[in-house]
Amino acid sequence: MNKYLIEVKHGGDRASCLRAIEVFFASRSHLVSSVEWGCMEGENKAWLIIKTENKEDAIRVVPEAYRQNAKITKLHRFTKKMINESTGDYQS
Repeated sequence: MNKYLIEVKHGGDRASCLRAIEVFFASRSHLVSSVEWGCMEGENKAWLIIKTENKEDAIRVVPEAYRQNAKITKLHRFTKKMINESTGDYQS
């Protein structure tokens, strides 16, 4: 399994935030309780980290109305050993 960060932008006004939250909850996904929201800080986005096989599966978690506003990023974890053994790609 791969790990993905899903970031979903929505409108900056209160009504847009509430609508986005309602749409996510209406999706009835078991993952909806894991969504984090930045609205109260003026960052009108939702974030979710999930484990799935690929980006196509990750985007399906996002309600269809918000998929065009979603950014899916595959996450990687590096160890010190990996960096030390690299050819310099991650060294400054």
